[in-house]
Amino acid sequence: MSSVYKVLGLMSGTSLDGLDMAYCHLWEENGHWEFSIEQTKELPYSDDIREYLKNAIYLSEEDHAQLHIDYGKWLGEQAKTFIEERGLEVDFIASHGHTSHHRPEDGITFQLGDGQVLSNMSGKQVVCDFRTTDVSLGGQGAPLVPIGDRLLFHEYDFCLNLGGISNISFEKDGARIAFDIGMANMPLNYITHKMGMAYDENGKLAQSGKMDEALLKKLNQLEFYHLPHPKSTGYEWFTEKIVPLIEASESTDADLLHTFIHHNCEQIALQVHKYANKPKSTLLATGGGALNNFFMDTLQEKLGTSVTVIIPSKTLIAYKEALVFAFMGVLRLKGITNVLSSVTGAREDSCSGYVFFPENS
Repeated sequence: MSSVYKVLGLMSGTSLDGLDMAYCHLWEENGHWEFSIEQTKELPYSDDIREYLKNAIYLSEEDHAQLHIDYGKWLGEQAKTFIEERGLEVDFIASHGHTSHHRPEDGITFQLGDGQVLSNMSGKQVVCDFRTTDVSLGGQGAPLVPIGDRLLFHEYDFCLNLGGISNISFEKDGARIAFDIGMANMPLNYITHKMGMAYDENGKLAQSGKMDEALLKKLNQLEFYHLPHPKSTGYEWFTEKIVPLIEASESTDADLLHTFIHHNCEQIALQVHKYANKPKSTLLATGGGALNNFFMDTLQEKLGTSVTVIIPSKTLIAYKEALVFAFMGVLRLKGITNVLSSVTGAREDSCSGYVFFPENS
């Protein structure tokens, strides 16, 4: 058994729930990577931070640069507190940051959370900004988690992540394929936040609703679903294409939630059935959507008996992305490929991420 890497992974996703911190041990054993998630903490965003991050896309260049620094400082403070409170031995921090801009077709992606400031505040080496190298190579810069799916979760036929966005990864002809399918929690959270609710627990409200057939038809006709992979999407697409449909609908909130869950599951099932290449397949579901019972029951119903949805521990559901970014940090420091061109459409695989060390104060 090789040496154990002790890494703190930091993740903030498009659903804007908060910061996920996962202290992970990673090591190689018998030619395979193994992991354990040792300690975790979820830090919900205050209303102020959530609004600031949500609206970062509209900030002036100067204000955006200031937010990059401020958020990096905040991340560093949270990481330092977590490490000290739990008495953790940390080799380095791997931070995803928070995506404020993602327009890979224009060569633009930006993850908030200045790595140097984060390193200075935490006193630890930092690996961050995992997307820009791939975008500079003509890739989508997303999704990135499939390297973890391939090396840490190879026993499953499909790995589905249900954060703000739904994305999937699987092996096809010896290459890892992955892409954003469409939405997961983003529209659900948008609707519940308008109601003054953080989320719809277990999808109970959604389950009580009825289908809005007209809305479902409009959603299923969206151009993004018909584009070939590699493809990725983000908050810009949601605000431009989805929010107007929600706002124009006269359906009740329960009916909207019901319709979006059915829509999400239909789109996921279409892709899984398209690429399933054996009579019985397994699909690992993680991300916040996997905690929503109605979402999971509807998904299993749409997939039918040929694909079994596997729902892992709540820890893995909630912290898989933070774990994978910790793992990507390990690969970066070892100089091993951590972003796959078969996934992103870049000209070549890359070993991505920028490394920062604390500056002497």
